[in-house]
Amino acid sequence: MDPILSEVYSTVLPAAPYVLAAYIGIWLVLFIFVLALWRKSKRTSEDIEALKQALEDRKDSQR
Repeated sequence: MDPILSEVYSTVLPAAPYVLAAYIGIWLVLFIFVLALWRKSKRTSEDIEALKQALEDRKDSQR
């Protein structure tokens, strides 16, 4: 094996678990963030629908 490649592999391979852990951590944080945004969006849509219904009820009661 080429001595340069041997040196590169000996430097890179010990760090592989940390790189893998970093990728998993980033994807996990991204997934949790998207899930939180989705839940907040759903809640906001429900609030908007409730406000629309309340506005319609108020208009109907004023007539």
